[in-house]
Amino acid sequence: MTSRSFFDQLGNQITISHSPQRIISLVPSQTELLYDLGLEQQVAGITKFCVHPPHWLAEKQVVGGTKNFRFDIIEKINPDLIIGNKEENYKEGIGQLQEKFPVWMSDIVSLPQAMEMISGIGAVTSKETKAAEIIHSITTAFSHIKKRPQKRALYLIWRKPWMAAGADTFIHAIIELLGLVNCLETKPRYPELSDDEIRSLAPEVIFLSSEPYPFAEKHRDELMALCPSAKIMLVDGEMFSWYGSRLLKAPQYFNSLVL
Repeated sequence: MTSRSFFDQLGNQITISHSPQRIISLVPSQTELLYDLGLEQQVAGITKFCVHPPHWLAEKQVVGGTKNFRFDIIEKINPDLIIGNKEENYKEGIGQLQEKFPVWMSDIVSLPQAMEMISGIGAVTSKETKAAEIIHSITTAFSHIKKRPQKRALYLIWRKPWMAAGADTFIHAIIELLGLVNCLETKPRYPELSDDEIRSLAPEVIFLSSEPYPFAEKHRDELMALCPSAKIMLVDGEMFSWYGSRLLKAPQYFNSLVL
């Protein structure tokens, strides 16, 4: 088969000589997408955080974490395609891999960019038809999201220090799609916040994400002391931040939230 060239979402060009048969995914949400694209046999390596589908952690080679790769294991796999993400992975590690292997990188802060990623990965893995089906199903599902009153929302991802999702994040895009107003819409990325800053933001809704920090009921009580009038909710972080095929399930979850 003649070689094929593709551009990733960072504008990098990669060339592969055949439909990849030894794929490594360095991003949990994109690992799940590869499974849903029907690439059970082709995926050879995943990270320790790639929990969907669950059986892959036992069956596939674990190549480290999203920000600390096991280069020795990756070399043994000798992948013909590696799939990463600008935010999830670390630049130095990706650069080292790019010297030896084709690496397709995503960069996603909006739902349209998520659809572009699904299409791009579908193309590079010769699963264009299945990717198009997934995109159609996600688009249809999101067209039925209930629009909420424009309440001010704060989405917390970490404690000690408090950290929350600001602009230029996929979480911010989801908050806006729900019809809410992100309290940090003028702050980039994931700013740290003090107790006083959280009070001054006066959020009407506070989301406590299940990841990366495992917020629990006791943290809800802690936030209640800071913002007694806010609606404080423990939420599934995968639904708000995973930009692969988990988006198929996200709209139904969002519609179930009582805000």
